[in-house]
Amino acid sequence: MKYYYDPQNRLPYKKRLRNRCIAIAIFVAACALIVSCIFKSGERAAQPKGFVVNGNDPSKEWIKDTLRVDSSIIDSLKEAHRAIKVKDPLTESAAKSLFGEAKASAEAVSKESERKEDLENTQAAITAAVTPENPPEVEIVDSVHIKNQKDVFLAEKIDIMLRRFKPMHSAILVVEPNSNEIIAWGETKDYKVQNAPDYISRNTFPAASLAKTVTIAAAMESNRYSLNSPIPDRGAHHTLYKNQLRVPENYAGPTIELQDAYAKSANPPLGIIGLNVGAKRLRDAAKMLGYNTNFPGGLPGRSNYAPPDSGYGLAEVSCGFIQSTTLSPLLAAAQVRSILAKKPLEIPWAKDLEGIAPKQRIALDVGKFSENTYYGLRAAMLRSVTNGTARKHLSTKNMARKNFNALNIGGKTGSLDGNDPNGRYEWFMGFAQSKEDPKKAIIVVIMQVHDLQGYRSQPACQVAAMIMNYWAHQKLWQTN
Repeated sequence: MKYYYDPQNRLPYKKRLRNRCIAIAIFVAACALIVSCIFKSGERAAQPKGFVVNGNDPSKEWIKDTLRVDSSIIDSLKEAHRAIKVKDPLTESAAKSLFGEAKASAEAVSKESERKEDLENTQAAITAAVTPENPPEVEIVDSVHIKNQKDVFLAEKIDIMLRRFKPMHSAILVVEPNSNEIIAWGETKDYKVQNAPDYISRNTFPAASLAKTVTIAAAMESNRYSLNSPIPDRGAHHTLYKNQLRVPENYAGPTIELQDAYAKSANPPLGIIGLNVGAKRLRDAAKMLGYNTNFPGGLPGRSNYAPPDSGYGLAEVSCGFIQSTTLSPLLAAAQVRSILAKKPLEIPWAKDLEGIAPKQRIALDVGKFSENTYYGLRAAMLRSVTNGTARKHLSTKNMARKNFNALNIGGKTGSLDGNDPNGRYEWFMGFAQSKEDPKKAIIVVIMQVHDLQGYRSQPACQVAAMIMNYWAHQKLWQTN
């Protein structure tokens, strides 16, 4: 059977154009119906449960409006269908197809709206069942303790970081080395920011690897070691086994320089150094760094350093692998300041920290290291940032490149479990000093206690980098 097109039975051009317009109108009407139903459903869901307008439930009004719109569109579609019952079978078939699709779409939208309504009612019931009657309390920030500090802007930055990072327990101390004055501080207890300090002068915190500063100071004071002296490097750096301390007489194994052993916080090499220099030199060096000293007014509390005369316990104390060696953040800041200024120890002071820090500068008769030892201690702290444990976070990852390149940054990290308060202690003590103008510098000490089984906040080195970066923005690029 052949099919052919007969031009004699073709509709006039005007009728064909009319039929096409009607088909397009049907398609547009179907799309408008679908869009209208979607927007109506969104408006109804946005209204609160039980919301009434002019005494009527808007959900019922929406259903009535939808039914009216649906009926009017369907009527128009029927009229269009009757209007295009012409001799052209192709046009009639297309119109019927569009009419069927529009009707099916309207029915599908109606069923979907009913399903969404049931789902929303179920969700509202569940929400009402689990929502607490009393909403959580909004934290009120008391800014009085911020405004009373020397550097208000830096103190506010510290407060913001503590509220953002939420360490379980922490103490942050910032000191200006030239005047040795405390310019900013911040503390948290049980994840809450404190309005008055307490941890800054407490002496119950294990010094951890910060005690290695005593060991290399004693080593350089003995004139038996320099920064480049090779030390036997046996086993992992974070462990301290007795076999790691037993060095054969003709040892030919791997070694590590003294400055790198300090920078990388290697326990066995520092333990070996402590065994070689002896307990007496360690005690003398610790005394010059403020350990075992009763300070005027008890500010800060007495930090303990008690190495035995020999044996494994001496190695433990030498590398800070013991909880009995304690340190307060205030004394840690004093140690960094003494190294940076090459002067005898002096406790940082503040006018507004009654019972926490001295109110004025007080000279202490604890002795002084040689110039060579001060130089070596500072170089070893710089090495910790360039090649050691502080390298990852005290970098351009957390500091502007311009600020990082303009500063000499040094420090020491440490971590150890402790009991008062209980948790994992993490330390950083260090300094940032302008290369162009060494008088522009700050000392930063951070002590954090993390939950042994739970959440840990930002690393202490990262927090220190952010503080140094903020300080550099304010102080290094000031224009007169």
